Amino acid sequence: MDTPGVELRQLRCLVAIIDEGGFTDAAAVLGVSQAAVSRTLASLERALGVRLLRRTSRVVTPTATGLRVAAHARRVLGEVDALVGEAASGHTRLRIGYAWSALGRHTLAFQRRWAAGRPETALQLVRVNSGSAGLAEGACDMAVVRRPPSDRRFDSAIVGLERRLCALAADDPLARRRSVRLADLSGRTLLIDRRTGTTTLDLWPADARPATEEIHDVDDWLTVIATGRSVGVTAESTANQYPRPGVVYRPVRDAEPVAVRVMWWRDDPHPAAQSVIELLTELYREG
Repeated sequence: MDTPGVELRQLRCLVAIIDEGGFTDAAAVLGVSQAAVSRTLASLERALGVRLLRRTSRVVTPTATGLRVAAHARRVLGEVDALVGEAASGHTRLRIGYAWSALGRHTLAFQRRWAAGRPETALQLVRVNSGSAGLAEGACDMAVVRRPPSDRRFDSAIVGLERRLCALAADDPLARRRSVRLADLSGRTLLIDRRTGTTTLDLWPADARPATEEIHDVDDWLTVIATGRSVGVTAESTANQYPRPGVVYRPVRDAEPVAVRVMWWRDDPHPAAQSVIELLTELYREG
């Protein structure tokens, strides 16, 4: 025999009875009759097959099981309230995800200009080290990425270009130069992040490619580079976002620049998406 499903109104009823200390006050809080509270509580007890409250003519107290169910009910109701708030916040909050570096030297200016020009929409930058910078995971509404989206559910726009830089240990012989060439790195070990990074071996000729080692976090990347064991090639924003003692950045003068993109859900763009694109394009154009 199938067990009747548990409904949110039943959970709210149980919590109200316990919080208010009785059926009468719970009915007033819920805006229903006392008889409706009694019926709802009884239906919840039938659905669960347990006694949740002890009732006398003077007092209502929860059973041990009732206390455990009420604790779960509070968590469920809290999650539902958060879900409703999340769905309703589309016009009042904007979360922008990024994997390694946000917008480099433009990050602070973007935040300040946004706050000044769009105070009705709170801006939050979120670091998520995934290929979609948190967009596919639901962690953000838009994402800053530095390679074209491979997922057809997403659309994107290029807002600017950044130089490619080489990250080296401060005592590396190449660190004494003002810039480096890709050929200077062909005999080295290159740290790459295949999921989110902008560097691939396609930058080098097939017969002159460096050895590679994979890594998945910018802090780990910098820590290894500081030892001198490996080098890295990255977008200029990384140098602005993550200065690190023991690591220096040098321009790679023969490497193509990196396109900076803003990405969003194709069928559900955030209402402020166009404003984001326009402001970031303006910032990158200013240099």
